[in-house]
Amino acid sequence: HVQLVESGGGSVQAGGSLRLSCVVSGYIYGSYDLCMGWFRQAPGKEREGVAAIDTDGSASYSGSVKGRFTISKDSTRTTLILQMNNLRPDDTAMYYCAAKRQCSDAEWTYWGQGTQVTVS
Repeated sequence: HVQLVESGGGSVQAGGSLRLSCVVSGYIYGSYDLCMGWFRQAPGKEREGVAAIDTDGSASYSGSVKGRFTISKDSTRTTLILQMNNLRPDDTAMYYCAAKRQCSDAEWTYWGQGTQVTVS
């Protein structure tokens, strides 16, 4: 079965950068054939979508991160990346990787356990 494992979270000062990774396993076609995304949830707030990338490489971003975050898939076909620059305190949250077979599917099928990002 498909597993997603995030890493790369940590504590950083405002204006700094972090690079999150999400390793995909158990899917024979790799991350390139899945619609993948990053979500985040801050304490006391609902989970929100941050960025998504389709199988053709087209990406979309929430307004709050556009221009600061970049989502990509690496050439090994196994890893989803979220490069986060110019971080702000309101970016503090647990970040989750998610995947589904097609971006047009209503529900995200697979979820990782999350990685914590703290910006002070």
